Amino acid sequence: MFEKLIKGIRDELESCKRPLFFFHDDPDGLASFLLLYRFIREGKGIVVKSHPNIDMKFLRKVEEYSPDKIFVLDIANIEQDFIDAVHVPVVWIDHHDLVERDKVKYFNPKLEDPKAVTPVTYFCYKAVEQDMWLGMIGCVGDWYLPDFYKQFSAQNADLLPEKINNAEDALFKTKLGKLIRIFSFVLKGKTSDAMKCVKVLTRINDPRAILEQSTPAGKFIYRRFDKINQRYEELLSDALKNSKKDRKMIVYTYKEARMSFTGNLANELLHRYPENLILVAREKSGEMRGSLRSRKISLTELLPKALCGVEGYGGGHEHACGANVKVNDFKKFVENIKKEL
Repeated sequence: MFEKLIKGIRDELESCKRPLFFFHDDPDGLASFLLLYRFIREGKGIVVKSHPNIDMKFLRKVEEYSPDKIFVLDIANIEQDFIDAVHVPVVWIDHHDLVERDKVKYFNPKLEDPKAVTPVTYFCYKAVEQDMWLGMIGCVGDWYLPDFYKQFSAQNADLLPEKINNAEDALFKTKLGKLIRIFSFVLKGKTSDAMKCVKVLTRINDPRAILEQSTPAGKFIYRRFDKINQRYEELLSDALKNSKKDRKMIVYTYKEARMSFTGNLANELLHRYPENLILVAREKSGEMRGSLRSRKISLTELLPKALCGVEGYGGGHEHACGANVKVNDFKKFVENIKKEL
């Protein structure tokens, strides 16, 4: 399945000489970029932080670099005005809900299977067929165990023991899971700091160089991760102690000006409390910027109802969504969710 999609991605990649890559600031987006860049060894990457949307503010980046093709990876939306303004081919590889746009080459598994949840990394790996470790990081980082995991495990039992047979255990109980956290955390903070780490990652061939800090590049990445991880561990400890829990829902809120850990915290709380709907929200600039997780509830169905009468927006996948609401409306947002539950 998806053979045509995969071939299309490879054809687009092989027919350009100066690509510009926009990618989402999570392991799926980062791994997708690294796979394509390391295959063609040309181009430039730009991480897209916060709300995953390509609009006219990115036009300057295009004009500065003058690419012959633009790749947009794991980004939920591209504004038509941007597509019209760039005057070069736009290749959009995504797995979020389908969006209709003109003058774009759109690769999304939902065009073939509306229920597909396959990460962008999977298709990028299948297109280039190299750097399997990056394919595993991006897929498992999106809670998806790809069909090549047994092959990877047979070759890298130290990173993924052969007894592991589901994405959640791979994420929270293995060294591969630690690599995924590293990929996630080095993208946090200032965009300039994140891009320094991305540049270093393009040069790393063995992930053990990071875990063992056995090369200058590996040490650079690990030290950046370790510094950020200290703040995350503080927040996780606080979340485990001070979350508001009831029978069906767990809510944790915090203030953090520089970095967002809502997705990471929500994933870990879901791992520890699998029966509950999880909502983790960070207060910043008059908004509560949150991540929702659930094993049993369709969040894409629940979220529009939760946003009724609330100033805010949100979206994502069936069991993992993001939402931004005004601070004054957050209590009503939570109440709306509880009513739906």
